[in-house]
Amino acid sequence: MKLFQSIFGRREPVGGYPETLIEMAIERAVDGTDPRLRLVPGYRKRLREPVIHAIDHVMALVDGIPAPVAVGPDGYRNDFRLAALFASIEEMQQFFGRDRALSDYLSGSDGLGAERVTALLLARREERSILGMDLVGDQVRRDVAQVSVSFSGHRLLEPRTLEEEWRRFLKRRAFDHLLALALAEITEARVERADLTRQRDLLQRKLQAMKRGTLSFDRPEASRADEAGLQAELDAVSQQLQALGADAGVLKAHLEVVAERLGQAERQVWSQEIDLCLGPMNIRQDPADPSSRRIVLQELQNARGARAIMLPVAIVPLDLPRREDFVTAAQRYL
Repeated sequence: MKLFQSIFGRREPVGGYPETLIEMAIERAVDGTDPRLRLVPGYRKRLREPVIHAIDHVMALVDGIPAPVAVGPDGYRNDFRLAALFASIEEMQQFFGRDRALSDYLSGSDGLGAERVTALLLARREERSILGMDLVGDQVRRDVAQVSVSFSGHRLLEPRTLEEEWRRFLKRRAFDHLLALALAEITEARVERADLTRQRDLLQRKLQAMKRGTLSFDRPEASRADEAGLQAELDAVSQQLQALGADAGVLKAHLEVVAERLGQAERQVWSQEIDLCLGPMNIRQDPADPSSRRIVLQELQNARGARAIMLPVAIVPLDLPRREDFVTAAQRYL
């Protein structure tokens, strides 16, 4: 954590990090993906610029998150974003009261007795076409094509007492997410290589058996055709393995994956504004409709297609409903 307190706590110009801390970030990138990369000569030099670029992107991404919104009853009534994310004040308060990350933080030494906690709220946004009712003039029309917007899978990330510390922890999480994306690609390449190797070995055995005449009772012409087909398939599999790199070059290929993903950090994870005009029931409406509410949300996205609405929130623990003590509750019925 010392690394991220030092780098992500600084307010120096972009890229202005001490060399020792850059080295620490490089080693974290290696540990988070494939520690064997240390066997590749010059791995530090190859990763230096991509790591700096990734840190710069993470800094800008998290610093671009707006100030937290208060999640009390007044906040719910005054901020359309909360009203869109939760059906009622009660539902919102119940969610914060039972969220595991918040509960664990408040029961730990860092959060015990905290008067205010900042956290990042994430939720999945889903839109679907429905047939509903609409008021046109003085008439109610049924079976009107509408688009319903819903939010689910709510969860909190990195609850912290101090907002500066909260942002620092988010930056660490975002950097590690870049490493996770690189690791996923490396893992998939390993699986593909293992599958292709097994497939190649199987084809080679079949081809050898066919050449010995142990697999075919067909006429020689048919046997030669099957043999040619197997050889063509074996050649194709061998070409795919060659494209993945020779065994001696696997680590270099892995190093390139890490370097490219960190060097293209802005294409791996980013935020995008989502502009919605919603009615009271979270139905998309025309902006000119007097009952519509304009809501601008930030959506976090990554290169693998994952998306989540994010909203920074400020929570007063004393305003939350008490978390149910299931042991005490069960004892009442014994």
